[in-house]
Amino acid sequence: MLLHTCIRRCPGGNVSGTAGRADRAEDGATPRPPGRPDLAAAPRGRGPVVAALMMGMALVALDGTIVATAVPQIVGDLGGLSVFSWLFSGYLLAVTVTLPVYGKLCDTFGRKPVLIAGTVLFLIGSLLCAAAWSMPSLIAFRIVQGLGGGALQGTVQTLAADLYPLKERPRIQARLSTVWATSSVAGPALGGLLAGYADWRWIFLVNLPVGGLALWLIVRHLVEPARARTKVRVDWPGALAIFTTGTLLLTALVQGGVAWPWLSAPSLALFGGAAVLMAVTVLIERRAAEPIIPGWVWRRRTIAAVNLSLGALGLLMAAPTVFLPTYAQSVLGLGPIAAGFVLSAMTLSWPISAAFSNRVYSRVGFRLTAVTGMTLAVLVLLAFPLLPYPGEPWQPALIMLLLGAGLGLFQLPLIVGVQSTVPWSERGTTTASVLFCRQVGQSLGAALFGAIANAVLATRLTEGGLDDPGTLTPTAVDAAVEYVYVGAAAAGALAIVVLLTLAPRRFPVLTDDDRPA
Repeated sequence: MLLHTCIRRCPGGNVSGTAGRADRAEDGATPRPPGRPDLAAAPRGRGPVVAALMMGMALVALDGTIVATAVPQIVGDLGGLSVFSWLFSGYLLAVTVTLPVYGKLCDTFGRKPVLIAGTVLFLIGSLLCAAAWSMPSLIAFRIVQGLGGGALQGTVQTLAADLYPLKERPRIQARLSTVWATSSVAGPALGGLLAGYADWRWIFLVNLPVGGLALWLIVRHLVEPARARTKVRVDWPGALAIFTTGTLLLTALVQGGVAWPWLSAPSLALFGGAAVLMAVTVLIERRAAEPIIPGWVWRRRTIAAVNLSLGALGLLMAAPTVFLPTYAQSVLGLGPIAAGFVLSAMTLSWPISAAFSNRVYSRVGFRLTAVTGMTLAVLVLLAFPLLPYPGEPWQPALIMLLLGAGLGLFQLPLIVGVQSTVPWSERGTTTASVLFCRQVGQSLGAALFGAIANAVLATRLTEGGLDDPGTLTPTAVDAAVEYVYVGAAAAGALAIVVLLTLAPRRFPVLTDDDRPA
């Protein structure tokens, strides 16, 4: 049974009440086309699909980190120590640059075919990784994995919004956040266990039964409303331009300061090439009949504000995820597993706070809820430099617990809110743009904060009369991480400024009331 969608503007982003007549489009928006009715299974029929979505989310998150602790075994078997970092970078690049393309394909062809194709591609990439015979072949197959992972990450988030009405979306989004966080943190431990007690190839083979089950559940249980047969026009030149531009930009951010200096010829060539291709991409997208990244993504205040705010969130998140484990080991003297537990404290409070956010934004609106959450996060980040030296492990763990609570109040209302301002036909593109900005922000954060940390460490080396980086003292690491956390607080403050100045006080929510029983 298809849904009849009624559209109204909800004061303050409130999700309660009955539907009224359609209100005017948001300032700066083009007239919205009538959206296709949402996909909404009865509650008893959603279970298998939700289980498949959670498994797909777990696979993408797990494979982003699971290789980390297995590098010694992989290098020992295949060689290629000088290029092993591309095992991570190649996967991240492929996931990130394909998000906008898959988002548009979701809106064009439907969620199910894109999700099936992405899952199949991810599983093929996993099987090929397990059969890799050299480091270059493994890197190439990791990129294939990432091409499928981009489809999984964006489509899962879009389908979650399709399956649940606005009032219930925090529940499913909190579950997905829990799965993502838990899988990301558990990845290194699982990778180490498989590499140490079995074989590193099992890191990729374990994806096959989980992904196969998810694929079977999607094929069997996901039913989308029938589509009218129309001629489909896909902007393939735009897709290629976006893919190439994103690849050059992210390669420059990920490898700069690591594989080569920031002001070296490779960095300058990559950034220059990305700038030129970005201009070409804009020209292509302006002329395309159905652009991959439509202009309304940036013309509508709500979507533009959420994109920029979640880009700042990605920037902020690089601080704890990249530098806290080093701090825990170098300053607190913890082992790798205990250091992981300090970081994982954030994953305990984040989903709880996200699930609770529904009660907050239904009363005060999406924008104010997100501003409140990020304000808490900024205060927590600024408290990190005040920790005693060397301190106790519970102190940074408490910081991470409070940080997760603030970010749960920040991220989920923005994702739920922005998805609820667009019809079905624009939801995939909108969701993908948000995730893309967050991913790019995280890559930029790792590069920017890495440069800050290196500068502080170099200064401490000079002041201490040390020439060998291996002689770095815990005090130097402590100072570097403190500067990084202050930088992360600045990124959080930027997100608050963006929301207060750009986002409308009331999100123009589309409310659907006639859902099947």
